[in-house]
Amino acid sequence: MDINFNKNEDHNKLLVSDLTKRFAKVKLGGGQKRIDKQHAKGKMSARERVDYLLDSKAKSIEIGAFAGEDMYAEHGGCPSGGVIVKIGYVKGKQCIVVANDATVKAGAWFPITGKKNLRAQEISIENRLPIIYLVDSAGVYLPMQDEIFPDKEHFGRIFRNNAIMSSMGITQISAIMGSCVAGGAYLPIMSDEALIVDKTGSIFLAGSYLVKAAIGESIDNETLGGATTHCEISGVTDYKSKDDKDALDTIKRIMDKIGDYDKAGFNRVKAIKPIENQEDIYGILPKSRADQYDMYEIIKRLVDNSEFDEYKAGYGKTIITAYARIDGWAVGIVANQRKLVKNAKGEMQFGGVIYNDSADKSTRFIANCNQKKIPLVFLQDVTGFMVGSKSEHGGIIKDGAKMVNAVSNSVVPKFTIILGNSYGAGNYAMCGKAYDPRLIVAWPSAELAVMSGNSAAKVLLQIEKASLEKKGEKITPEKEAELFNKIKDRYDNQVSPYYAAARIWTDAVINPLDTRTWISMGIEAADHAPIEKKFNLGVLQV
Repeated sequence: MDINFNKNEDHNKLLVSDLTKRFAKVKLGGGQKRIDKQHAKGKMSARERVDYLLDSKAKSIEIGAFAGEDMYAEHGGCPSGGVIVKIGYVKGKQCIVVANDATVKAGAWFPITGKKNLRAQEISIENRLPIIYLVDSAGVYLPMQDEIFPDKEHFGRIFRNNAIMSSMGITQISAIMGSCVAGGAYLPIMSDEALIVDKTGSIFLAGSYLVKAAIGESIDNETLGGATTHCEISGVTDYKSKDDKDALDTIKRIMDKIGDYDKAGFNRVKAIKPIENQEDIYGILPKSRADQYDMYEIIKRLVDNSEFDEYKAGYGKTIITAYARIDGWAVGIVANQRKLVKNAKGEMQFGGVIYNDSADKSTRFIANCNQKKIPLVFLQDVTGFMVGSKSEHGGIIKDGAKMVNAVSNSVVPKFTIILGNSYGAGNYAMCGKAYDPRLIVAWPSAELAVMSGNSAAKVLLQIEKASLEKKGEKITPEKEAELFNKIKDRYDNQVSPYYAAARIWTDAVINPLDTRTWISMGIEAADHAPIEKKFNLGVLQV
């Protein structure tokens, strides 16, 4: 191996090590002391509940583990958004599990908590995937109620989705394993079946203190809304469980009896591991986001048997389009080539840039995959569309619009992996979050922004300099360098994959070696939802 390979390998393994450390920290939720308090009450932690429920020897993937990271510091933080979301298997049936983490502000809902819960329901709706709620929440976090309560993407949308999902025939099961108050009380009761844990679970629109204040009635919470009340008097809940494990075992038995689902019918054969060593990815992917590399070498380490059939190999070379298999599933890959290439006219084209011909090729390929019912996988390392008079005169806006149109109107499931750069309109054309990928994840090497830190800092520096000079301040070379570094540091923090993951612009930051698992489980989830729409590009400027 050459020296650059070794340097890249060391750098990327350090990024993965940092990912592991960050994940270990968020797994503790509100901290070990609060987990111990849960145990003292006879309750399992949110992660323990999810892990006990899911089939132990089956794979699972976690959505939004870094949601809320470095947000709400003035409120004590909100690790993982105060809720655990995993896609896994219960009695062999794929489903999504949502569990409130009561160690984080008693499971209260921050704005990011609402966004993460809505993302979980979106995944369930898109894929017709059964969803299980493990409820243990104090309700809306009152100091931030104006950011979580009234809007379309806020708390109330959860219950609207409950109703829509029920009408769609999507299985919803809820277990009340702790507090469930006020508006939150509607979630489990709008599910198909609701369980409640005796003595630790409670559900009511208003707790005993509020009841006393509102109507003067004195009553304890257990009598007001405990398991005995709702299983034997009100009939609100369907199953009374003696403890957390009993409730989770009941859910397992319910799931075990659910019938099979109608399938979309995506093509799958027996999986074959890549022939090329997957760990070579660490050495191939450069340390610097500006450096060039060969995306073909990455693809060979992601696809079955390291083989693929390339579509229009000699045309539009800055984007690779190819048919392949990942874990047995047939896929269509759209990937940014990151090395300099030469077009048919002998002109050099920059890697990572979308040119007229590569946009045209991608549009045709996406249409073909929709025609053949083949899921799409986007491998993003894109700096944007080509600019300049030659591209503009050639109609780059028109060709780019065609590609965006094809991505937007695609009816087959799309999956997006951000390997490196994800800048500007390139993010859109390569199926960024705004274009409804079923799952979108980033490697630790990813950067998401309107433009790179260097470019943005230069633009922002000119604006800052002009503002200061207008006020009569003299800008020395030293002052200019100080301003540039300050602006770049701030911007670089915002392009981090963790900044994006904290805001759920991506579903996860993952080890590159887990990419095949994410794509495979994503397509399996998508196979629960038969395609009902026809692919139609609408009006195009030909």
